[in-house]
Amino acid sequence: MNRNINAFRLSTLVLGFIFLYGPILSLIVYSFNKSRLVTVWGGFSTQWYGRLFQNQQILDAAWLSLKVAAINATGAVILGTLAGTALARFGKFKDRALLSSMTTAPLVMPEVITGLSLLLLFVAMEQVFGWPRGRGMTTITIAHITLTLAYVTVIVQSRLATLDDSLEEAAMDLGARPGKVFFVITLPIIAPALISGWLLSFTISLDDLVITSFVSGPGSSTLPMVIFSKVRLGVSPDINALATIMVLLVTIGVIVAGILMARQEKRRQRDMQLAAGAVLK
Repeated sequence: MNRNINAFRLSTLVLGFIFLYGPILSLIVYSFNKSRLVTVWGGFSTQWYGRLFQNQQILDAAWLSLKVAAINATGAVILGTLAGTALARFGKFKDRALLSSMTTAPLVMPEVITGLSLLLLFVAMEQVFGWPRGRGMTTITIAHITLTLAYVTVIVQSRLATLDDSLEEAAMDLGARPGKVFFVITLPIIAPALISGWLLSFTISLDDLVITSFVSGPGSSTLPMVIFSKVRLGVSPDINALATIMVLLVTIGVIVAGILMARQEKRRQRDMQLAAGAVLK
């Protein structure tokens, strides 16, 4: 009986992984297809990677997406850390419910509504203040920060809610000011959460299409917009090559982030053990 249950679990796990990663693996394989037809194997070739790096439209769109994603992730982590700290540490202050609702609203709001509302906001701001002038990288970045800020806030708030306050209290008892306690004690402890929030914000920004379509203008097409416009006319092998490169970059980023967070966790546990040993002595 147990053997049948284990076989069922194993088969379910294998089928699940095939369902999730099978299409990605087929995309990677066909990126090395010599034939122009993406569904017909014509032999092994890397020609589409060479043509990809000669496509200036895709290169410009990729560079714009990377810049927007990096700026967005950094801004979202800064603002999300401040909001998460306020919600987790400042108790029931005035307008706490309003701040919590505003920071988490993008999580449940349809992206079409978010994109349309931001477009109307940017148009009104341009008419009243003259900024932002037109739609481009600035409006896309602001829109993406508005979206990803909620994710970082939730991550930081949940991490701070489970954080042991004794370390911070001990530091303040020794004369450290609250600002120094935050940067020296709290920030290193929640660093894995900040890294996770940064990577999540970067990925969401790099992948977003709906909101970006509303707040972008001529000459500011991101990579998802270019890919979507090309796929509507049929998938070409150079798009497979582009997707393969993106998968490779994301995989490397996840592995590096995992290693950094594992080292940070080991360092934190070692420091906790040393602190506990010093207290016992």
